Amino acid sequence: MATRAERYKQPQTAQERRAGESALSDFADYVQQQQSSRKPPISGPSAKNGNAAPKQEHAELDILDTLDLGDDKPKVRLKHLLLDDGETKEESVKQLQDIIVSRLEEGHRECLFDVGLEDNGDSQLLTEQEWDAALARVYDILGKLNADARMLMTKNVPNSAVDVGNEQKKERGCVGKLLFRQQPEGVDDTIETRIAVVGNVDAGKSTLLGVLVKGGLDDGRGKMRVNLFRHKHEMESGRTSSVGMEIMGFDTKGEVVVSSVPGRKLSWEEIGKRSAKVISFTDLAGHERYLRTTVFGLLSSEPNYCLLMVAANNGLIGMSKEHLGIALALNVPVMVVVTKIDICPPQILAQTLTQLTKILKSPGARKIPIFIKNREECVNTATQFVSQRICPIFQVSNVTGESLDLVREFLNILPHHGKYDVDAPFEFHVNDTFSVPFVGTVVSGVVKSGVVHAGDTVLVGPDSLGQFTTTTIRSIERKRIPVPACSAGQSASFALRRIRRKDVRKGMVVMLAKSDANPNAPIAQPRVFREFVAEVLILSHATTIRTKYQAMLHVGPISQTCAIIDIDRAYIRTGDRATVAFRFVQRPEFLAVGDRILFREGRTKGLGIVKQVGYDPAKPLNPEAAKERGKVEEEGSVTAAAKPAVAAT
Repeated sequence: MATRAERYKQPQTAQERRAGESALSDFADYVQQQQSSRKPPISGPSAKNGNAAPKQEHAELDILDTLDLGDDKPKVRLKHLLLDDGETKEESVKQLQDIIVSRLEEGHRECLFDVGLEDNGDSQLLTEQEWDAALARVYDILGKLNADARMLMTKNVPNSAVDVGNEQKKERGCVGKLLFRQQPEGVDDTIETRIAVVGNVDAGKSTLLGVLVKGGLDDGRGKMRVNLFRHKHEMESGRTSSVGMEIMGFDTKGEVVVSSVPGRKLSWEEIGKRSAKVISFTDLAGHERYLRTTVFGLLSSEPNYCLLMVAANNGLIGMSKEHLGIALALNVPVMVVVTKIDICPPQILAQTLTQLTKILKSPGARKIPIFIKNREECVNTATQFVSQRICPIFQVSNVTGESLDLVREFLNILPHHGKYDVDAPFEFHVNDTFSVPFVGTVVSGVVKSGVVHAGDTVLVGPDSLGQFTTTTIRSIERKRIPVPACSAGQSASFALRRIRRKDVRKGMVVMLAKSDANPNAPIAQPRVFREFVAEVLILSHATTIRTKYQAMLHVGPISQTCAIIDIDRAYIRTGDRATVAFRFVQRPEFLAVGDRILFREGRTKGLGIVKQVGYDPAKPLNPEAAKERGKVEEEGSVTAAAKPAVAAT
């Protein structure tokens, strides 16, 4: 008979592992659907009657929205607008300008534009003279809109520096794809994209970021990674142990913002002021010892994309699979960079790529791997990367610089991803706290919803008793640049008045108490909860999970030990989906229905979505099991009462 310790060590069978994998991708899709359907109630006759059916989301059918199938108005061909030189020239230019303006607004001040192709993909069969005339008109309109264009690639255009050839003769006539980007009016309007960088220890995460941001090349001995380290012990060991931050700026012409002096690194303020698009990298730790920090960094930074680093000579080993699993659970689009290809033998590189393809195509990931080797593949994949099924794979070397230009171009084109509600009440999640000399307490994090201005009165909490403290925002900074306000989806830092650093912690929320617009609004204390009900999926666990099981639970920036107090069945095991009631062990937290949760005991054990805040013991999830537990407790108390009587006789 196996001892309890031996039972805990029993490995999963392949069948159980496969069941857990396919369940992961299905559950991640389910969570995404639940979150997208969590919209304000519909105000209309059908809503009043209770007949409003929840809208089913299908990512595969999103392409139908872009085809304008519902438009009955006759379409004017783009070729006519680009080349019209007759009496209707002014009207054509105005119409073309309206099209570009609407696309820029839709794409957060940037968009892609095809010259030589109609919206439906038909070729315009442009000659060289027509191509030059069309480009001149486009550049003239962009000048009026205070925007610039970057030519991404061309076909059949003589003397073009970015011509990708046309071996298959698919397109006839001159064809080109341009990226339009508008000059931001202020730092508030800068496009911001957050990317979390994950991978196993020694995969080259910090080195790649150092090379991308600074613009030089590595020496193979850790020259570039030193720029990202925050602590002395990190420099000595060469391993990241904290959540590092680095930013990379692109101007309106799509060029990387770097110093004109070789070797000099620009400050964040200089990058922010000179950039039209800023990419914020969160450099996370790869070592298993720092998994808690990595999970916290992944969940709290709310990344738009995830960059998985794989060393060519090691393959997808250790924590790489764990990080990939967390990224899939969060439903974040993943791109892969295979590093160190300059020192890797060809047969080992082939093995690594085969293993990578197999894992990405597995039922758990369900990704379509695309190996990017040239400019055309890079541009086409980046434009379609809003689809979460695609997974681009780059093969780079930080020492020789091979394919680094493709990675930079890809990051430049990367579309803005993520839905944020600016009109909802203000909510800000704290993921780091500081005490700055002559400024006071500073909290940093991501604005979940709404807008806030410097000088607004806010509530910060909850503390250990579940109370919120009223304070005022002294000033706001984004990327170390002072700004008057910040809105949903932006990362920012707030300097708070009359509050000590020891009174704020990671995982707190900042909410608006009253604003200048409505100073007489009553200040209602936000509700916090110690218990909540969630629908969970168990990814891996050696034995069964019952009530009283405890694990570390992560909800956004919150990380706290949780105990299971009720399950909708007797027990759950690997691959099961169940409704579970949790209780925070230390203190109550601010939660909302629809929040993603992830719990782990060492490695990740499961993930889920909050279905209900608060828990009523009078309404157990599994009434039959609750009755049985009640009977057992009664029998136990009767037995305990009978023992003294027996002893007395």
